[in-house]
Amino acid sequence: MDFYKYVLDNKHLIIEKTKELLKIPSVLYEFNSESETPFGVEINRSLHFMLDLARSDGFVTKNVKNYAGHIEYGKGKEILGVLCHIDVVPPGDNWTHPPFSPIIKNEKIYARGSSDDKGPTMAAYYALKFLKDLGVKMDKRVRIIIGTDEETGWRGIDEYFKTEEMPEIGFAPDASFPLIYGEKGILSFDITGKIEDDKLITFKSGDRYNVVPDYAECSLSVDLKEKFKEFLSFNGLNGEVKDDVYIVHGKRAHAMQPNLGINAAFILAQFLNEHIDNDFIKYINQFLTFDHLGEKLNVDHHDKEMKDFTINPAIYDYQDNKFKIGINCRYPRGWDKDSAFINFEASVIGYRFKYKLISDSPVHYVDKDDELVKTLHQAYIKYTGDDTTPLLTIGGGTYSRALKKAVAFGPTMPGRKDVAHQIDEFLHLDDLLKSTAIYMEAIYQLAGIKE
Repeated sequence: MDFYKYVLDNKHLIIEKTKELLKIPSVLYEFNSESETPFGVEINRSLHFMLDLARSDGFVTKNVKNYAGHIEYGKGKEILGVLCHIDVVPPGDNWTHPPFSPIIKNEKIYARGSSDDKGPTMAAYYALKFLKDLGVKMDKRVRIIIGTDEETGWRGIDEYFKTEEMPEIGFAPDASFPLIYGEKGILSFDITGKIEDDKLITFKSGDRYNVVPDYAECSLSVDLKEKFKEFLSFNGLNGEVKDDVYIVHGKRAHAMQPNLGINAAFILAQFLNEHIDNDFIKYINQFLTFDHLGEKLNVDHHDKEMKDFTINPAIYDYQDNKFKIGINCRYPRGWDKDSAFINFEASVIGYRFKYKLISDSPVHYVDKDDELVKTLHQAYIKYTGDDTTPLLTIGGGTYSRALKKAVAFGPTMPGRKDVAHQIDEFLHLDDLLKSTAIYMEAIYQLAGIKE
């Protein structure tokens, strides 16, 4: 059957519900394990939106303590998992249109979460709904698993799998086509310390480990306003002094591709290093600034298949002469982790700072010759005709790594601009619709009973 034609005949449903979901500002601001809504009211509202929609369409659903939930269709011992998430990163400033007021323009839908991951979540949902509407029977249980804090700590999905069965195979519609079979390891650590300096009062930048910060500010006890304005003008940079606060604007980007962003904290630290004597600023300039490969820390590495190690110094909080720098790394296979840890530790010794590992999610990899990979790839080829674009590895981390055998699968088509976590995030409508058909084919081939 031509699933794409069926999708096009029903595209109004997908677009309408996608816009409704995108209107919910499901950003995590505070986690509270004691609350009935542990990730906040809006994330909880997004979770319930999906589960309520599924129940109204006749699916079996389950809510796991408002940490996560699933939508199920089919029968069988085995489970095919489709792992999605409805939380989004903070929108940031300077959007052309309000980030939670989705708008369709030039055949694209603009909103925070449109590509990561509410649009893809809705594509996966309607793929399963349309198969159900067509009367396709399953010999596996197909579960769309809805996570709630993929962008922060994975506490939702971790809590979910404490009580729920682990799918044998699966995919995460949260990346790019044709298919992502390998994801770099993701490691975060903090540098902390105390400073003896009376010139730098505050320095703040960044709000997430997995985002390149596009805004940085500081306050000073000395007057450097004219020098700051000259620095900005001479270098063609975007910034200002407002109410004695020195401000720099950069460009947000996903931490898996820090080279696509402009780290505002780097710019501000570079300026300050020319005018004040502060070890916090010195450390940033000696080991971090403008070096997304980690060469200054001597932790760089290149793998032929998974490409470069990358580093994103993302969070800066300096006040009362105490500070924290939160750093996120993406590492490929073959990276010497033990040596890198030694180098991280060595970098802080001379400054008498402290290094602390926060989290480490290892490399996720499924062989390209695995039957799961082949089946998904053929579903993609069927509806695109593209059998030449190579399969991919990425620096991002999707829920596919929550399973032993799962891969990231769409929805962004080859050649499209990667706009996840960026200002004016969008998803091409054609990608939304075509990926729905591809997911229908994938689920049918992996779990459907062929009559």
